[in-house]
Amino acid sequence: MKQSVNFSAFIDAFHAHGRYDQFGYEALKVLFEYLEELEADTGEELELDVIALCCDYSVDSPEDIADQYGIDLTDCEDDDDKLDTVTEWLSDNTSVCGTTPTGQIVYCTAF
Repeated sequence: MKQSVNFSAFIDAFHAHGRYDQFGYEALKVLFEYLEELEADTGEELELDVIALCCDYSVDSPEDIADQYGIDLTDCEDDDDKLDTVTEWLSDNTSVCGTTPTGQIVYCTAF
């Protein structure tokens, strides 16, 4: 038996587990929409496991991701180039859920 979860319940689950600040509102919105799309694409219902999501997904700035994974940004002219370069690298190596309005990238860390 599975329970449908709307965005409000999704946020509440992260608060209940003390994990809201790991993502924040905008990143959780991106993650929620990505997971809903994944369910629709695969036809498989997902179980809400906040701890597993915190282990498998992350949100960071393009610069922080580049530092973490050794992505060269020296040829990037501006923030948009950095975002494109890092997003392309992540897309080649893992799943990108999307970006927040502030330019942070939500992505799968399990690769």
